[in-house]
Amino acid sequence: MDPHAGSPTHTPAQVPTRTPASTPTPTPTDVNTHSHLIPAPRTTRHGATPTRLTPRTTLHTAPGTEALAPLLRGTIGAATGLALAEGGGGDQGDGGDGDGDADRVVLRLEPGLPGGPEAYRLSTDRTLHNAAALIEGATPAGVFRGIQTLRQLLGPEAFRRAPIAAGQDWALPGVTIEDSPRFGWRGLMLDVARHFMPKDGVLRYLDLIAAHKLNVFHFHLTDDQGWRIEIKRYPRLTEVGSWRSRTKWGHRASPLWDEKPHGGYYTQDDIREIVAYAAERHIRVVPEIDLPGHSQAAIAAYPELGNTDVIDTASLSVWDTWGVNPNVLAPTDNTLRFYEGVLEEVLDLFPEDVSPFIHIGGDECPKEQWQKSDIAQDRIRELGLAGENELQSWIIRHFDTWLSARGRRLIGWDEILEGGLAPGAAVSSWRGYGAGIAAAEAGHDVVMCPEQYVYLDHRQAAGAEEPVPIGFVRTLEDVYRFEPVPPQLGPEAAAHVLGTQANAWTEVMENQSRVDYQVFPRLAAFAEVAWSALPAPAERDFADFERRMAAHYRRLDALGVDYRPPAGPLPWQQRPGVVGRPIEGAPPNR
Repeated sequence: MDPHAGSPTHTPAQVPTRTPASTPTPTPTDVNTHSHLIPAPRTTRHGATPTRLTPRTTLHTAPGTEALAPLLRGTIGAATGLALAEGGGGDQGDGGDGDGDADRVVLRLEPGLPGGPEAYRLSTDRTLHNAAALIEGATPAGVFRGIQTLRQLLGPEAFRRAPIAAGQDWALPGVTIEDSPRFGWRGLMLDVARHFMPKDGVLRYLDLIAAHKLNVFHFHLTDDQGWRIEIKRYPRLTEVGSWRSRTKWGHRASPLWDEKPHGGYYTQDDIREIVAYAAERHIRVVPEIDLPGHSQAAIAAYPELGNTDVIDTASLSVWDTWGVNPNVLAPTDNTLRFYEGVLEEVLDLFPEDVSPFIHIGGDECPKEQWQKSDIAQDRIRELGLAGENELQSWIIRHFDTWLSARGRRLIGWDEILEGGLAPGAAVSSWRGYGAGIAAAEAGHDVVMCPEQYVYLDHRQAAGAEEPVPIGFVRTLEDVYRFEPVPPQLGPEAAAHVLGTQANAWTEVMENQSRVDYQVFPRLAAFAEVAWSALPAPAERDFADFERRMAAHYRRLDALGVDYRPPAGPLPWQQRPGVVGRPIEGAPPNR
């Protein structure tokens, strides 16, 4: 996952007002917003006449789109002050219900749209239909993506939670947009184990993901530094495992500590709410329960899970620093039964329609304790394994079989390739492209998330003012030029690339503001890479993307995102004197 590290729970005592980016805010009468869309749509055709939404505009939902009405009213309606009252079905050929009233927004399904289940067509060209805006989707997910585009067309004020000027008409350009995503997996991984993010912050990030047309939320729930999900049959996982007594402030080499206890967890009802919230926004959730490494929080709660014949596991506490931890799970039947019990509750909380994949980690599992453990060595001999790598593979295969029997798919970090990959497992390729290439060529599905390109905990510039500088410099342009499919993959292997994901590890992100700073604006560039059919990296028009970002910063401002400004960190975003681990030079293209 992340070989770098560090951070605490400091919050600035006073946060001054953000200095706006340098371009003027588009107003509700600006009809050029179609040229500022992010991610860039597949095709845009311009009509002759702009249209508008007014206080009289009604909302018409055709069969299959009814559930989208409260979402549209809760975002666009709340921001504009428009009631968007119910206007009946929207399944007529003219884009409405045939009564001749064109002052309407119409949502309807059009299964024949090309481009897969998330394809949509959005038209605000009145010469083509009897509506102010017509959004058609191949599925409800497609209609939902079209709603996100409509929101952008209305201007940055449409991203606020309440209107700043009531009773206005809201201008729309006369355009027809036909759009669909390049990849079916467009994800963000949020690590809430290293630094806990309260439920409201998670729901907020689901809204931010949805606004950028991403559709996968990888929920990293357990690690050495904290266990964040309530498991009723094992209450000590949260009673003990969700809190640590202090936290390393900065990289693990830093001499600084935050001496306040840190922790928290999500109750099972919290999880159900998060999953339902994601499902409403057509976002899949991939819960991660780490094993057999990254497990000290679980061992601290239940010492029998560790290698008791090698160390005194009863003396372990939830880890308070960063890095690769030597305390891993024991390869015993008791451990297998324990995690089967955990996963039984996880599967109940994350239904198959929202969470077809379950992530089990499988990364950064040191083998030294197994090498010294008579119990582990006996298991290797009993199973006829070649060594400790195959022992880890045996654990992964066990859970692959267990999950498959329950209709789910296992996915893990690329270390699960070591010792032989479970037949049905998918791979999160994080240590570069190499493991993903090997897995795809062997017929395994892959999510490309190489750390040197899309790990958003890596620093954004080389300047000393960057807060807790970690890893390689990965600028907005670097992320925009990331290519998820390596050119050496042939068509058959490339078809196994499910998509791509950006990862936000929170060792050095102690609160929501720090997460925002690391994730944005780079997530906007990543979202376009994942959604849009872009040319080869060197041929991408980054200047045009920067031009469109000028408007997108205004959207982020309206959403309250504490992003990194183009000119560099603001004074309260800096962390002077906190040691990081910068890596100089260009990242290896491996």
